[in-house]
Amino acid sequence: MNELTKEWLARANDDLETIKEIIDNPELTNIAAFHAQQAIEKSLKAVIEEFKIGFIKIHNLEKLFALTNNYLQIEINLELVKKLDALYIDSRYPSEFGILPYGKPTVEDATEFSEFAKRVVSGISNFLMK
Repeated sequence: MNELTKEWLARANDDLETIKEIIDNPELTNIAAFHAQQAIEKSLKAVIEEFKIGFIKIHNLEKLFALTNNYLQIEINLELVKKLDALYIDSRYPSEFGILPYGKPTVEDATEFSEFAKRVVSGISNFLMK
């Protein structure tokens, strides 16, 4: 595994660690969701780096999964991917931004996003370490 790939994975794990620190705080569920999205994005960019797919300057998880689909054997939950994509940047801003159709992510939503991110990052890390 090349050094930049390792760095992408390290930063993905930093996002997972951040989620651990804030996951139980109902005031920070949007931030936990943002870090779940970021962890997945960075792990997918590790795949892109490792297989020299190219420099991809996008943040959309659905598109990143599509770009890496030929390399990965990871089952994804497309519904969660779409929710995380919808929450991505907007989750850091006030008002109606960063909310699901029913409002701000709940602690349960944040936990589901976190568990999904852990599975994706772990799956990609294991795949790349072969």
